[in-house]
Amino acid sequence: MYIRISTDEEHQPFSLEAQEIKLRSYVDSQPGWELVGAPYRDEASGATTNRPALQRALTAARAGYFDVLLVYRVDRLSRSLRGLVEILDQLDETNTVFRSATEPFDTSTPVGRMLVQMLGVFAQFERETIIDRVINGMERKAARGEWCGGYRPYGYELDPATGKLVPVEREAPLIPVIFDMYVNDRIGTRALAKELNARGYRTKNGKRWSGASVMVVLRNRAYLGEVYFRGQWHKGEDPHPSLIDPDLFDRAQQIMAARGDDYSRRASNSSDYLLAGRVKCTVCKKNYIGTSASGNKYRYRYYTCFSANRYGKSRCNAARLPADQLEGAVLEALLAVFADVELITQAVHAAAERRADGRHLVKEELDAVTKEIAAAQAGIDRYLTAFEAGDLPQSVCGPRVQALAEKAAQLRERQRDLEESLDQVDPATPTEEDLATLRSGIREAIDTGPPTVIKALLEALVHEVRVETRSSIKPVFRLPQPARLPDPGSGFRAMLGSVPPAGLEPAAKCLEGTCSIR
Repeated sequence: MYIRISTDEEHQPFSLEAQEIKLRSYVDSQPGWELVGAPYRDEASGATTNRPALQRALTAARAGYFDVLLVYRVDRLSRSLRGLVEILDQLDETNTVFRSATEPFDTSTPVGRMLVQMLGVFAQFERETIIDRVINGMERKAARGEWCGGYRPYGYELDPATGKLVPVEREAPLIPVIFDMYVNDRIGTRALAKELNARGYRTKNGKRWSGASVMVVLRNRAYLGEVYFRGQWHKGEDPHPSLIDPDLFDRAQQIMAARGDDYSRRASNSSDYLLAGRVKCTVCKKNYIGTSASGNKYRYRYYTCFSANRYGKSRCNAARLPADQLEGAVLEALLAVFADVELITQAVHAAAERRADGRHLVKEELDAVTKEIAAAQAGIDRYLTAFEAGDLPQSVCGPRVQALAEKAAQLRERQRDLEESLDQVDPATPTEEDLATLRSGIREAIDTGPPTVIKALLEALVHEVRVETRSSIKPVFRLPQPARLPDPGSGFRAMLGSVPPAGLEPAAKCLEGTCSIR
């Protein structure tokens, strides 16, 4: 006997106990039948055949342990036609008959097998219809402006009475502040996160802000009164209260696009500060920003510490640096570092050792993420089965299915990232010829390239510039992969794709030089 339920027995119309009682009665009513061993019991979805007890039953059938596999109903065996046919084929290969106690057919005959497959078609159709009903119901909720499940955005909570998001008094006022600091003050996401943490703010789950969590806020259209479902944002007939102005949101998206990881997009940025976002103050840990002063004839460009510029010398007394001198000194230090073959060789070997040490950690996380994906998918199957059995209403089942689906999608994205990380190969050691080609390209870009090309060069090769004092400035450089260095006659722009997206760590070691501004 094989019996199955999808969720706890307490809310099942055909509990494991009830199925076992009815099947034992059925066995007693059949002449010449004898029950062999205990029933095979599963608490799992019928959408998959990968169930422990079912697999044990099939193994026992192959061993000739019994002649008939008995179930209460066909959908207890499988709710997928493909799965049902697969199971029947395995039983047929072992000369084992399949029988349902409540449905009149016998798979020992062609007619019986046809009837079983027809019931399988209807079982699968019923399941897919239920899924469509859930999805259609969620789409109607989104059209009404109701929240469709998932993690509530910072600044909102769910009102159970209306099913809509409502602002949280202790969180909502911070959302306009985040957008204002990002758009009007031009503070980057990581610097913004540090500022929020310094002011004592925490995320919805009580953790410290990070650049990624700030980016989630900046990208979330829920703050415009919209709700997300199945790849689309819906405004709804009666939307929840918005927290920011649409114009401010659009400006934030434009800035994010300009600051994206696409180097070709960055190169087109109209800013004439070639080291924008890369100069760090070691005194207050903030970024330097571009400032200027106008004289009678000329405009003078400077890099100024954000804290000193906004709050004055009382907050940070870091020196203001002439932009032209700083950019020139960093470019010369860049050439000097890439002239040192031994230093770069050591950096490549050190990076390879660190990557080897970290691979087992990546593999462990990948295994954990894979298990979480399987658990989320199993959860979806349980909720759908409970819904189709009438144990859970759509208002409860729908949001949970949507939340689990979103979680599974996020986990699969992380799974892909981890798999790509494991697939990365260690960088090869550059030769003197490689470095000579690179130095030639850098020199050509410095001497004859337009500002956009020089800026792209620095964005590709400069990790950060640490300012300790006016006379102690340490640029930290990235190391490109020699196999992807540009050809001498191709122009320097071919260099833009040569730096791994992960940046300097863990792909290569930071190469430090020293320069000073007099």
